Amino acid sequence: MNYTELVQAIRDYAENDEATFVSQIPTFVRQTEERIFRSVLIPELRTHATTSTASGNQYLARPADFLAPFSMAVVDDAGEYYYLLEKDVDFMREAYPAPTTTGLPKYYAQFDGDRPGGEGNFLLAPTPGLAYTVQLHYYYDPESIVTSGTSWLGDNAEQLLLYGSLTEAYTFMKGDADLMATYEKKYQEALAQLGGLAVRSETDTYRKD
Repeated sequence: MNYTELVQAIRDYAENDEATFVSQIPTFVRQTEERIFRSVLIPELRTHATTSTASGNQYLARPADFLAPFSMAVVDDAGEYYYLLEKDVDFMREAYPAPTTTGLPKYYAQFDGDRPGGEGNFLLAPTPGLAYTVQLHYYYDPESIVTSGTSWLGDNAEQLLLYGSLTEAYTFMKGDADLMATYEKKYQEALAQLGGLAVRSETDTYRKD
């Protein structure tokens, strides 16, 4: 299902072609995408980025499209990977109270989130003593189907995207409560199916031969 088909389906289900309603459809869709991506981490929406630390700097900038981490590793000059353990900031502050304690990082934490003028940072501990290469695997926020015209959700989870959008649309319309409850139920069922696929995919990732 592409965006044009999705818009038409929303209009058909809602039986509403009123101009104000139609103008809000992009918002309904974006709200649904955000709801989905923050409910299920989809393996297909995973990527990686290579960056480097700065000696004496305990912070590492997050990618602009970052959603959630999968793994982070420091790579030495010989190409050997040292995977960092994710911890919370309190643990790292207690374990390494002095930011001047440097070495090969062992831990990372999400220090801050998105904010005006920045994308947020990871906190590393101990503080990198050298300029290390870092490889980050992470789940990313994909471009919305509203702007791209097509998307992974539109191709692989069209019922989830449709019923989520209809729930948002009926909330906007203050529509029939029973019908809205039906759409929400169908959304939750489709979300559970997608969640099951994600879990099975992650299980395969860690399965040993």
